[in-house]
Amino acid sequence: MSPSIKENPVALFHRLAETGRAPVDFVLDGQALSALAGDTVLTAVLTHGAQLRRSEFSGEPRAGFCLMGACQDCWIATESGQRLRACGTFIEEGMRLLTGTGESS
Repeated sequence: MSPSIKENPVALFHRLAETGRAPVDFVLDGQALSALAGDTVLTAVLTHGAQLRRSEFSGEPRAGFCLMGACQDCWIATESGQRLRACGTFIEEGMRLLTGTGESS
């Protein structure tokens, strides 16, 4: 079993390769986390949890659908209110993201 699975069993994505890339620090719902350079926001978020956001229609958890920018299901917000397409936006140092789950501090 890979170390990342042991460290975070609730993550939807588990990194199996390319673990040597530079770390990129970001904040998700008020929690400081780290991703790797070259990760999309979707990858960065789902390597730490099982959902990207909550549906604005049903409130149900969403984690993206097509994972390639065709379905419009991976929108996520920054703390400043900007909406990003998580599958097509690369994680950047210091990004502050909100999932809309009510977990922000």
